[in-house]
Amino acid sequence: MKILVVGAGAVGGYFGGRLVQAGRDVTFLVRPKRARLIEARGLRIVGLGEETTLHPRTLLANEITSAYDLVLVSVKASALRSAMDDFAPAVGPGTLVLPVLNGMRHVDELAGRFGERRVLGGVVMVSTTLDAEGDILRLADVQSLTYGSRAGPAPDELVGVLGGAGFETRLAADIVGEMWAKWVFIAATGAVTCLMRATVGEVASTPGGVEFARAVVAECAAVAEAAGHPVPADSLDATRQTVTAAHSSLTSSAYRDLILDRPVEVEEIFGDLVRRAEQFGAPVPLLGLTTLNLRVYQRRRA
Repeated sequence: MKILVVGAGAVGGYFGGRLVQAGRDVTFLVRPKRARLIEARGLRIVGLGEETTLHPRTLLANEITSAYDLVLVSVKASALRSAMDDFAPAVGPGTLVLPVLNGMRHVDELAGRFGERRVLGGVVMVSTTLDAEGDILRLADVQSLTYGSRAGPAPDELVGVLGGAGFETRLAADIVGEMWAKWVFIAATGAVTCLMRATVGEVASTPGGVEFARAVVAECAAVAEAAGHPVPADSLDATRQTVTAAHSSLTSSAYRDLILDRPVEVEEIFGDLVRRAEQFGAPVPLLGLTTLNLRVYQRRRA
């Protein structure tokens, strides 16, 4: 199966790199700057005692000449529309598109462009970032990919392609529900760390911090339930425990972007959740405050 990984950053570079290591037929669709870096240094995965250097195939947008069987979309949400234009020539009659972006808004855009049945749902759990050299830096030993069909039969043909590649994989019966559960998790951790400008542990060890974090989780979970996708009790309890751990150094990707003065996925993670809450009549004052705070930050950057 021919796989095109759109983006070779902290997420796409990691999972695509593991697929390359496992001998899969992988090509990365990248921007010219990233292509030059990979040509010069290789695609490097480092951290937690690892120093892996790979030399995968790369393509620029105007170099796609044939369709691929699987397109793994891993760009930031802000780059999705331009990325769709770039990889459109790679989408043929039998192509499956597997996005692993945050939130749910990207699914509507991809399905509108390429069709409901072609676009799968995906959830990744990974703690990576790009360091100053452009290497993929592992921050924690977490790496999993859950995927499934949003409409139509399960994509059983992917089990042998994605499995056994150095990360946990699972074909989910209810991928949309799992996407909502992850959205609740990343919105909760993002709101706690971004609004307080601190790690989870710093917030939780401060008087009132645990109560604040629990209230954020409750708001996120209420939106999911109103949307018809209540988060399972064990998953919701794990999210509560994560954001109230007093000695945790955990941050969120949104927080890391924030402190490095990078664009933050405000609308995709928080704004869209607030918009849906308003439609359902679910009060979310803390999520609303987080969204306003980060919108001000984005406007200041602009």
